[in-house]
Amino acid sequence: MLARLAGSDEFSAMLERNFAPYRRLMTYYECAMMEVETKFRVLDAEFGLQHDRNPIESIKSRLKSTDSLAKKLVRKGFPMSVDSIEQNIFDVAGVRVVCTFPEDMFALAESLLAQDDVVLIERRDYVAAPKPSGYRSLHLIIEVPIFLEHEKRCVKVEVQLRTISMNFWASLEHQLRYKKDLSEEEAAAVAAELADLADAAADLDARMQALRNYLDNGEK
Repeated sequence: MLARLAGSDEFSAMLERNFAPYRRLMTYYECAMMEVETKFRVLDAEFGLQHDRNPIESIKSRLKSTDSLAKKLVRKGFPMSVDSIEQNIFDVAGVRVVCTFPEDMFALAESLLAQDDVVLIERRDYVAAPKPSGYRSLHLIIEVPIFLEHEKRCVKVEVQLRTISMNFWASLEHQLRYKKDLSEEEAAAVAAELADLADAAADLDARMQALRNYLDNGEK
């Protein structure tokens, strides 16, 4: 079963030898995701009190699968060990926050990073500089403390902030990317169409944000 889950004989052998430490590490990541989710829910509630609207549409968490971990360790050339996962793989724990407007994404990111127990490890702004596919999102690798029975432990979490339209595009692109039996010409045409649709989604975000700002200014 471990070999099937891990997708790698070497990784499955490592899990068989270190299953208890591996499970403990995954529990730490689960606790860190809960901590980050709570931080965002508190920010959302406070924003609602101050501005009479909530900036967050949804929050989802995911733990990287054993198969994905094994493939990433092999691809990056990292050692096959529990310590190697913790030291080298920064997106084991992931929290995705879907926001209403683009400015909400950056306001929430700024508020999160201003908290004195949050350490920024890495920031990638795929809104300012989209990927060639058209993918847009704000990625943060942060480190947060979790408090265990006898110790405090700092754990890394990847945070993705997107608007509704960014998330809609990314979800559909993820499904279409795995369509089989496309010729090279067809694949290029699909990629071009997806890039155009990403630009259209970004334009929609910009226009919605402008309308939101116009209405906010009119209420002052």
